[in-house]
Amino acid sequence: MNQILSELHSWCLQQLALSASDAANTLEVVSGDASFRHYYRLPLNAGGSVIAVHAPPEKEDNLAFSMVQGLLHRHGARVPELLAWDQERGFLLQEDFGDQLLGPLLVNSAAADHYYRQAFRNLLTLQAIPVTAHELPQYDGARLQTEMALFPEWFVEGLLGYKLNVDEQAMLTDVFDLLIARALQQAQVLVHRDFHSRNLMVLADERLGMIDFQDAVQGPITYDLVSLVRDCYISWSPEQVDDWIGVYRQMAMRAGLLSNISEADFLQDVDWMGMQRHIKVLGIFARLHLRDGKSNYLSDLPLVIAYTLGVASQYPELEAFCGWFEEKLIPIIIGQSWYTGLDL
Repeated sequence: MNQILSELHSWCLQQLALSASDAANTLEVVSGDASFRHYYRLPLNAGGSVIAVHAPPEKEDNLAFSMVQGLLHRHGARVPELLAWDQERGFLLQEDFGDQLLGPLLVNSAAADHYYRQAFRNLLTLQAIPVTAHELPQYDGARLQTEMALFPEWFVEGLLGYKLNVDEQAMLTDVFDLLIARALQQAQVLVHRDFHSRNLMVLADERLGMIDFQDAVQGPITYDLVSLVRDCYISWSPEQVDDWIGVYRQMAMRAGLLSNISEADFLQDVDWMGMQRHIKVLGIFARLHLRDGKSNYLSDLPLVIAYTLGVASQYPELEAFCGWFEEKLIPIIIGQSWYTGLDL
């Protein structure tokens, strides 16, 4: 066990008021993620276990994690309880949710429907948290714009090696402005920002628990919904997705979180919010590969591209973007080693 893990192990025992004989003498690796956080399990001899986290404070905002965790926990959201935290060293001790991520259980649309409807209820719990209960950052126009700027920098030019001309830059600016305006006119609620099958866990009691919530903001009501139903790691038929969007819309209206918005208007809100997210994700996945050496996300790019073009092709306002993407970028994409086709 290296020095950091040895210190983390000793610290966990101290926080739990346990001796070395009360728990396993090593930490078991659970996972890392796209960030610099690393998770370990500490089995307890009396039964059960806890999760130890090393989140380097110079690279991770542990204060935000602690604040958001407390906020969600107080308002009834099922998130891991934070048992202890050493801010200086970036050590956290939290409740163990087990190992069962939602993703592997989504074996067919019936299973997905069962879990997604429960996920919608979890989402409504988040979204019902009043603005007065927190001071989360605003998912404002500047933040939305900064996210989408990752697309030309890291995906188009960085990964594909395509140099944008002035007209293409102007076209992207116009499209980004449209997407931002549509996002900002929506109801603004608490947004998890990574609400999908790899951040939802199925607990021992079959309830869903949420993880990776530390980047929560106050933003558009459709953001988390589209993150789930157009998950970057698993796809469903457009008809099934539209059905889920309708189910959520009815639930949100009954909960008083949505005005009596028409199906068509709400679907466009979801579509355009999803396009903003997927444009951002193309940039993020490319950056994870190019800058951070995390190349496993390249295999998810075809699905994200398919989502992006699937929405862009349906709206006249996005016709120029769709045509440019298909004419200029797809011929380059086809030659990439990670390309596997774009069919949903």
